[in-house]
Amino acid sequence: MPRSMTGFARREAKLPWGTLVWEIRSVNHRYLEPSFRLTEDFREIEPHLRDAMRKALQRGKVEASLSVQWEQEGESDLGINLNKIAQLTKAAQQINSLLGAVAAPVNALDILRWPGVIQKQELDREQMHKAALELFDLALEGLIEHRSREGAELQQLIINRLDSVSAQVVNVRARMPEILAAQREKLHTKLAALQVDLEPERLEQEIVLLAQKADVDEELDRLDTHVIEVKRSLKQTDSLGRRLDFLMQELNREANTLSSKSIVSETTQAAVELKVLIEQMREQVQNIE
Repeated sequence: MPRSMTGFARREAKLPWGTLVWEIRSVNHRYLEPSFRLTEDFREIEPHLRDAMRKALQRGKVEASLSVQWEQEGESDLGINLNKIAQLTKAAQQINSLLGAVAAPVNALDILRWPGVIQKQELDREQMHKAALELFDLALEGLIEHRSREGAELQQLIINRLDSVSAQVVNVRARMPEILAAQREKLHTKLAALQVDLEPERLEQEIVLLAQKADVDEELDRLDTHVIEVKRSLKQTDSLGRRLDFLMQELNREANTLSSKSIVSETTQAAVELKVLIEQMREQVQNIE
């Protein structure tokens, strides 16, 4: 089943220490080109994110951003550094003993204002990173689901146009005997008008030569073969976009040859219709992973 390279996913998780939000968006690109927007607290997990993305995706320009909304400081637990307080108290007592009567009493609020006495409770970085990675996996799954849905729609569009290509091939093949017969009659009429009397063998040679120049059986067979191969390829996933792009080139080549061999307006028009259908498919293929 083909997957589109266009997709978007957003996943959010509310945790005791804050809210994580992952957003991943992707567009078509020749190769896989990931980029990440992370805060400094989560920069360490970028290699793991890249590995996960490389395992899940093959192609596309993918932008992933992580936003973090921390809990308000007033709602967070504050820790008091008792060791720091003991050191400050001991130092204050030593100073007061030297100052004697002029010593001022130590104010608890003054101690609390000292740098390092009050500190926000340290968060477990390992748990933070684990939560971010788990949420990223969910967002990546959402992106793949989106790309798969669009891929299914692209597949149906391509199949519809492949059926139209087959219909054009059937029509041209059915008309070729009539076209050749008409050309034979046209040649006879032209010779009669010119009052040219050719030997029967020479006339037959001219007719055979004309038929050979107008013979498009090989091109029609190749078009049928390529249509079958495209439909078979649509059931695969590995390097599908590149394979389909190659097959579109081959289909276009046969349509061009059919046009160059055309001897009547009907086959010329059929070749034009084929090229329009192939170009429409090629545009869709450009967005398949």
